[in-house]
Amino acid sequence: MKIIEAKGNLSIKRSIDSGTEEQRKAVQEILREVKSAGDLALLKYTEKFDGVRLQDMKVTSEEVDAAVKEIGTEMVRIIEEAAENISSFHGKQKRNSWFDTDENGTLLGQKITPLDSVGVYVPGGTAAYPSSVLMNVLPAKVAGVERIVMVTPPGEDGRIPSAVLAAARVAGVTEIWKVGGAQAIGALAYGTESMAPVDKIVGPGNIYVALAKREVFGDVAIDMIAGPSEIVVLADETGLAEEIAADLLSQAEHDVNASAVLVTTSAQLAEEVSAQVEKALEDLPRKEIAAESVERFGAIYLAESMEKAVEVVNDLAPEHLEIMTNNPMVTMAKIRHAGAVFLGRYSSEPVGDYFAGPNHVLPTNGTARFSSPLNVDDFTKKTSVISYSEKALKDNYSKIAKLARLEGLEAHARAVESRFKK
Repeated sequence: MKIIEAKGNLSIKRSIDSGTEEQRKAVQEILREVKSAGDLALLKYTEKFDGVRLQDMKVTSEEVDAAVKEIGTEMVRIIEEAAENISSFHGKQKRNSWFDTDENGTLLGQKITPLDSVGVYVPGGTAAYPSSVLMNVLPAKVAGVERIVMVTPPGEDGRIPSAVLAAARVAGVTEIWKVGGAQAIGALAYGTESMAPVDKIVGPGNIYVALAKREVFGDVAIDMIAGPSEIVVLADETGLAEEIAADLLSQAEHDVNASAVLVTTSAQLAEEVSAQVEKALEDLPRKEIAAESVERFGAIYLAESMEKAVEVVNDLAPEHLEIMTNNPMVTMAKIRHAGAVFLGRYSSEPVGDYFAGPNHVLPTNGTARFSSPLNVDDFTKKTSVISYSEKALKDNYSKIAKLARLEGLEAHARAVESRFKK
């Protein structure tokens, strides 16, 4: 890995999510056809892109039963334990409606209501992502969403990976569709003859899924447009090179556009980690992907002090931040921008990906400066509640009318004054 002296503002932003003009036009055409042709369009594009001609796109309970049996009791128990951790963590995020009263009869409040329906996109292709099912479904369940629809592309055999279906069963999903890509996003947004539309779409996908989510935003809500994965490790001389290298590669193996960065105050650690990364790459199954990621977006930043190192991390605003310092809690207090923070050598990033409980759907590409992980609030909406008594309005209507006339809105002024006309 290249070692760079940390100077000035740094960034790992990668402008790769906007797609080409050809990709955007293709997505727009798919969405138009789904909107007009419904199920026929879904079947057409599933055959075209996934190589399978389906008779029925909806997953049956028998298919889910078979999937659960196939992955075995031990794996189901592990998924159940992960689900319990995730549900427990997100349960602490729940908010209650509240109301506040005043002596003059004013009542003000906020009513919290779960969304009626949510669509969860689960990536398919060559890999299976049961963790994506749990992380996107369970916060919605905790929030109280009644209808959760899962869509995921089928393989050429017309099946969904057993691990994904088993995770859906554990998470309590009962409506699962064998459809992926931009066409799945269109179906969730607009509905078809057999699939009712939803209020919000969450979950990661490829560039076509990301572009489709952008196109339908406004007709439905979306979670975020997630970019490639990224990890920053912040370490002093106490960091262990072999473990840091392993954690960096855990993200580099995701995607050639993933980013793995070490920020350290130790020149010796920088050299050791660079060597360990090269060594670990030798027998990594996804060596080619990880090596290209490290070459394109990997770096080791050498900072003159921990203050400068922290400044670098806040500039980067990483999706995942591991802190490997003598006192990680003290260091964390200085961090302002990160999607998730992992403290100490036993909090390796995959702990958060799969099992600990906090959500692994995180802001990427520097958006941790202003965005948060997927959470229960993403599946609720807030309604303001206002109740004025006669006395409260009598005490304040003239002020309200004056503010309305200041804005040139006479009808607003007359509306409050009408209550006190003789």
